[in-house]
Amino acid sequence: MGVLLALACLLLLFIMQSCSSSLVMLGNSGAGAVGATTYPSKDEDILGAEAAYADMEAELQNYLDTYESTHDYDEYHFDLDTIEHDPYVLISILSVLHEGEWTLAQVQGTLQMLFDRQYILTERVVRETRYDSEGDPYSWYICYVTLENKTLSHLPLELMGEEELARYALYMSCLGNRPDLFPESGYVDKYTKPPADYDVPEEYLDDETFAAILGEAEKYLGYPYVWGGSSPATSFDCSGFVSWVINHSGWDVGRLGAQGLYNICTPTGAPRPGDLVFFEGTYDTTGVSHCGIYVGDGMMIHCGDVRPDRTEVEVDERRAA
Repeated sequence: MGVLLALACLLLLFIMQSCSSSLVMLGNSGAGAVGATTYPSKDEDILGAEAAYADMEAELQNYLDTYESTHDYDEYHFDLDTIEHDPYVLISILSVLHEGEWTLAQVQGTLQMLFDRQYILTERVVRETRYDSEGDPYSWYICYVTLENKTLSHLPLELMGEEELARYALYMSCLGNRPDLFPESGYVDKYTKPPADYDVPEEYLDDETFAAILGEAEKYLGYPYVWGGSSPATSFDCSGFVSWVINHSGWDVGRLGAQGLYNICTPTGAPRPGDLVFFEGTYDTTGVSHCGIYVGDGMMIHCGDVRPDRTEVEVDERRAA
């Protein structure tokens, strides 16, 4: 998500009243212990749960691939999201919802529940009256098929309270201490590499406001991306990360989404370190879809689809003007 940079614009924050708050470090109730971050179940059950979920996805994909040959309508229209999930997200969710060691038999119902929440299939048939060349009426059936993938990593926010989200973040931060289980996962490479290295020039830090923002933001480099997360305890998504950082650097804007942060900002054609950067089109939503904090020299610090990191960013000053 965070590497799609073509539609970036930089905006300057309004100055708001200062605030302070104590920090809650990720997993301060045992997060440092290996046991708190290790998947509790046996490999055979973990791999079996992943295989069972993949089988449900394969069955759905086959249903859609053969739809026209197994139905008898005159016309078809398909609007289908990609069928996919990440196995570490799945196993982390299961490990939170089923506290302690679980078996494949015990999570069958949960797998179906997650699948039904992730994939929303809608089939709608419309009958039209049409007329042949001789003017005689006949019925014409049009089938509209829509599949929405709500994204498995978005479900923890719906299913978990703050304590459960914190445990989910712990599992994801270390991939359950089992990066060997699913080496094909995109999380493995991204989570096992250190965040991008970038030394902010000393002269930028002469600005006390920016120094405070950067100091707060860098505390959370390497924390896992959690959709809806808004504190070190639950970890962060992009807007939760930016909201937390600026709320603990002299402002009090509350917990805002990316569009909400955009709405309280003033455009600038001369971005400075500490300004916010916004994106459109990084995933399927309207308006602003991603945000980060500009740190100068074409770099930003942000929480992308994986974790807070430093990323090179291109600035479209035409949008910022």
